[in-house]
Amino acid sequence: MIEQKVALIGAGQMATALAGGWIRSNTFAPDRILAADPSPAAREAFEQATGCRAVADNAEAVAAAQTVVLAVKPQQFASAAASVRIGPETLVVSILAGVRLQRLNEAFPQARLIRVMPNTPALVGQGASAYAMGPRAGSDDAALVETMFAAVGRVVAVEERLLDAVTGLSGSGPAYVYVLIEALSDGGVRMGLPRSIALTLAAQTVLGAAQMVLHTKEHPAVLKDRVASPGGTTIAGLAALEEAGFRAALIAAVEAAARRSEELG
Repeated sequence: MIEQKVALIGAGQMATALAGGWIRSNTFAPDRILAADPSPAAREAFEQATGCRAVADNAEAVAAAQTVVLAVKPQQFASAAASVRIGPETLVVSILAGVRLQRLNEAFPQARLIRVMPNTPALVGQGASAYAMGPRAGSDDAALVETMFAAVGRVVAVEERLLDAVTGLSGSGPAYVYVLIEALSDGGVRMGLPRSIALTLAAQTVLGAAQMVLHTKEHPAVLKDRVASPGGTTIAGLAALEEAGFRAALIAAVEAAARRSEELG
């Protein structure tokens, strides 16, 4: 268990997911975590969900923390940064989409900086996060961030220039998968299954297939070929997907989201 204190600037869904994951995994004790948010409703929801304290004042939360996690909306970054003073003894971890390390460094010219791009499945402990090291951050800081975000899923290190690609893939990717699950379910309904059964089967199929990729560490093409027997049902379905441009559509979706992330940044 990490003994240092961590402050969350923002007490919304992602901050709540992180704090909850840290407590469940014994990464931090509840009394080591303090959140700040101007919204009484957000503070109350955070406290009820995590058992940690939340205050209204950002400066109060930061005062005794060795690590500060920026978890506000990107448009609130300037006001949040102006409300606190952070020195070289503090690690600042930003999960703000589109706020690049250069801008973070301008706001916190003495702090150690790491930028992280998580995704919403962190809310159920199944997130995919990527982080990029910033000025003055060292190997101990990287190890801490890996521990913090591994508590809510999987985490990888990338160069900052790749975070837009991460946004297009894992940041926006849950929405693509939701569409996939909905479409699979619609197919089941079209062929006569009740909606509730079709949706359960579709969601569990996506979950199971993803677990197979992660646990076996085999290439998806190898796993696909094991399901597709010659002249069988699966290869007929795969042929229909290829004819409809399924692969190309997903590749284009990742690229479009990544390009948009570049523009917003």
